[in-house]
Amino acid sequence: MKWVEVDTQQAYERIRKKIITLELAPGSLINEQRLSEELELGTTPVREALKLLIHDDLVFITERHGLYVADINIPDLEQLSEMRISLESFCARLAALRADSDDLHVFEALQLEQARTPSENSHLLLDLDHKFHKALVRAARNKYLTRSLNHFFDLSQRLWYVAIPHIDFLSASVAEHLDLVEALKKKDADRTEQIMRNHVKGFYDRVRVVLEEKG
Repeated sequence: MKWVEVDTQQAYERIRKKIITLELAPGSLINEQRLSEELELGTTPVREALKLLIHDDLVFITERHGLYVADINIPDLEQLSEMRISLESFCARLAALRADSDDLHVFEALQLEQARTPSENSHLLLDLDHKFHKALVRAARNKYLTRSLNHFFDLSQRLWYVAIPHIDFLSASVAEHLDLVEALKKKDADRTEQIMRNHVKGFYDRVRVVLEEKG
């Protein structure tokens, strides 16, 4: 029935947000009944939403102990960084070759808004950073690449929330995005690819230090 699908989508979005923002802590046990009560939704849409989140690698199930929020650890970080560095640098190359004037206008507007945002407003800077990367993916015009990177973006967002209290990487990203915009405007595919490779690698290197310090 239609209302069940709507409730499932609502449950999915709200639980996903709780996981990404660390309101549901990495590695924590998920209580379906409690979630259902908190969200004021039935257990069926919550259960269906959790199945979708298992597919997204944000929730995992154990045979004996039930459902858990996916943990954040260095081995997973290494694998995620390998994928994003490779895919997003290639995405940047495609964007440099395929971006049109509308795309460039979006890049410039987002970069300008980032530059005007105070460094202490980390959540807005985080949102703008996410929008910039999403815009780059759209400019690459490859639906399969888009699907893959959107999945990795969701996983990476949790890392941003882990790292924000410990390091100021968002201010540095403003300058890096400016370099990216200039390379995109010149359609310099090699330069754009290299900037993005360094940009993504730098982020994961900083997060790795945080995870190592947290033990």
